[in-house]
Parts: sequence; structure tokens; C-alpha cells
Amino acid sequence: MTLPDTMPFSIAALVVGLALLVWSADRFVDAAAATAKHFGMPALLIGMVIVGFGTSAPEMVVSAMAAIDGNPGLALGNAFGSNICNIGLILGVCALIAPLAMHSNVLRKELPILLGITLLSGFQLLDGELTRTDAVVLLLVFFALMGWSIVSALRNRDDAMGAEFEAELKEVMPLRKALVWLVIGLVLLIAASRAFVFGAVNIAHALGVSDLIIGLTIVAVGTSLPELASSLIAVRKGEHDIAVGNVVGSNLFNTLAVVGIAGSIHPMPVESVILARDWVVMALFTLALLAMGFGLPFARGLITRREGALLLAGFVAYTGWLVNSVLLGPASI
Repeated sequence: MTLPDTMPFSIAALVVGLALLVWSADRFVDAAAATAKHFGMPALLIGMVIVGFGTSAPEMVVSAMAAIDGNPGLALGNAFGSNICNIGLILGVCALIAPLAMHSNVLRKELPILLGITLLSGFQLLDGELTRTDAVVLLLVFFALMGWSIVSALRNRDDAMGAEFEAELKEVMPLRKALVWLVIGLVLLIAASRAFVFGAVNIAHALGVSDLIIGLTIVAVGTSLPELASSLIAVRKGEHDIAVGNVVGSNLFNTLAVVGIAGSIHPMPVESVILARDWVVMALFTLALLAMGFGLPFARGLITRREGALLLAGFVAYTGWLVNSVLLGPASI
């Protein structure tokens, strides 16, 4: 197969866009958290809402750009692929480094909510399309969840996860600096997402690979790097609730806001393989996380190294499945 002359430029756009995406997302999260802290927002609320939104900002912007460009497969693949990556890769790697103990009551309440929202997303795909009505429903549930998160954070100030976030926010940047970086981070995030989507789509078309597969693999892993970085740092500091909370919060944002925003911009047909393969894998990973969080049948509230290895093995197997589907040709994907 002869590759087009634009391939080097597309690869450069993908790599530079990804690097800038990760860097700008980190600056945006730090600035948003510092700004919220200056205005007296409780640490738990900052962690659940501000940081959760910030680490999912790459998925949101990338999927929105993909939808605007008429690439719905990439948008949906990014959301579902990121959820699979978050649980399988990120929690798998983190648990291998250190068993993850979950003490937060708020986090345990979020786990069944995440499973319920995952089931809702599957129900919406049964008719083979994601309509604008479906997208609006997801966004309404998202805003309702944000309201619940705010109330929970205000009522549970002594929650274990809140204490960990409080320790993280002892030193924050000055307000003026935070506001400047908030704007710069957002602008760079949008520009980086545009370059990243441009490169990913062009490479997919040049290689004859569907937007869906690119979204489930390269784009999903790339946009999940902020969660990976923040969770690894949290594990190193012994802040296990933050490490797991980053993943749970991101998956909630991805399923509701990322898919909802993309679907409201560009209602999309949904390939049957997404429901039969990708949604099923996402649901199984979510169910496994719920079981681990509630000790069914594992040790209560603990993701052990063995379970982390199982999560990581599941992610590797799923990725291998996708790669094999590409090698077998379009009929298999």
C-alpha cells in the first residue's frame, strides 16, 4: 500500500496535538482547581466536579471536534474507548503498583450510578442510532448528576476522598495567575484537539481503518493520558481514593457529557458492532469495578494486585481483538 505524501504531516499533527493536549489539560485542571479554591469551594467538591471535568476535557473537546467534522464513529469510539482504557489500563497499572483501598463513601455511591448510566447508554443504542433526543437525555442526566455531586460534597466534607483532595490543595497558585492559565489552557486545549483529530482522521483514512477503530485505540488512549498521570501521582502519594475517583468521575463525564455533546452536535448512526463488542466490554469492566469496590466476592473496597493484573490483561486482550479485526479486514469491524 502506497501512503500519501501528507502522511508525515498527519503524524506530526497527531503527535504534537497529543503532547499539547496532555500538557494543556494539566494546566487547565491546576488553574481551575486553584480558582475554585480561592473562591472557597470545598476540596471534595473541587475534586468531584472541577478536577473530574478538567481531566475529561480532552475527551469532550476531541469528540466535539470529531462530531463537527462529521466523524461520529471517532467521537463515540473515543468515549467508550476511554472508559475501557480508564478501568483496564489505568486502574490495572495503578493496582499493580499498589493495591487500591477505597474508603470514600461518596465513591461507593458513584459506582452503582456509573453502572446504571452505562446500562442507559446501551439501551439508547439498541435502535442503531444516537439521536439528538438521546443526547439531550444524557446531558440532562449529566446536569442532575452534577447537582447530586454538589450536594454530596457539601454534606460529606469529612469524606476520605475529601481529605485527600484537601492535602493536594494546600499550595495553590495566586488567583490572577490561575485565571490567566485557565484561559490559556482552554485555548490550547481546543487548538490541540483540532490538530489531534485532524491527524487521527487523516491517518485512519490513509490506512483504510475506520474512524471507530482509531477512536477506540489511539484517540481513546491519548485523551486518557491526563487521568493516567493524575492517578499514578495519586497512587505514589498513597491517595487511593483520588486514583479510583479520577477514573469513576471521568467515566461518568465520558458516558454522559462527551457522548451527549457529540450527539447533540451530530446525531449519529451506530454500528451494530459498537453495541455487541465495545459497549459489552465497557459494561463488563464497569461491573468488575463495582464488584471490587463493594467486595463481591473480593476483599471489601480493595483492588488487589491480582485484580489489577486481570484488569490490565482484559484491556490488552480487548486491544488485541481490535487490532485483529483490522488485520482481518473491514468485514470484521
